[in-house]
Amino acid sequence: MLTELTGLTDGAPPAALQAALEERLAGADRAWLHEALAEAEAEAEAETETGSPRPADRPQWSLPIWETRFAEAGRHCHPAQAGQPGSPGPGAQDLADAARVLLLHAVRADHATTTRLYTHGTAAERRAVLLALPHLGGVPAGSALPLVEDALRTNDTRLVAAAVGRYAAAHLDQHAWRHAVLKCLFTGVPVGAVADLAGRAAGDAELARMLRDYAAERTAAGRPVPEDLDRVLALTAAPTQES
Repeated sequence: MLTELTGLTDGAPPAALQAALEERLAGADRAWLHEALAEAEAEAEAETETGSPRPADRPQWSLPIWETRFAEAGRHCHPAQAGQPGSPGPGAQDLADAARVLLLHAVRADHATTTRLYTHGTAAERRAVLLALPHLGGVPAGSALPLVEDALRTNDTRLVAAAVGRYAAAHLDQHAWRHAVLKCLFTGVPVGAVADLAGRAAGDAELARMLRDYAAERTAAGRPVPEDLDRVLALTAAPTQES
């Protein structure tokens, strides 16, 4: 699931993400993307000129066209070349994620917008909001943590994977971050999805204790211990950067 493009969605500058996405889209879909991004940028410019704050909520009939594009991205993002079964390349869902992230960046989405889209969105739309958070300068630092925390309460593996990206690495406190790592192990999300895993796990004796307790519970119940657990446990033995 964690393809090259999904990694770009969380970590690359928007220009690099757009270039990578365009390389993978069919011709008609590239045209749709350009039009959608232009509409989002026009909306942002118009709001800047008027100085009108975005409403925290708005009725369906009054949604700007870029939000319609945001919702329909899944119908307009198809790989230019169909991959072989089992191919590690990005699929349509990854392409739609990237398109939605770019739309949120182009419109300069703020706290009210991201909260509204997450609250009322589908699982795919919520995932895109989470992936976009590191790119959005209009969202005050840490203010979107309730969205991350909500995603971590679900058992939707793609939501959980999106929630443990760079935004969580930067803003989750250590207690909540430890539980996010355990959530990945519990739901089967590869710990490779966890941003700055090595840095935050290093020297964390409490995380090591939680991992050992979890492994003991699984073993006592006759259940397999996730392979990733030993990887994370080994990281906790490393010295912290301050050491």
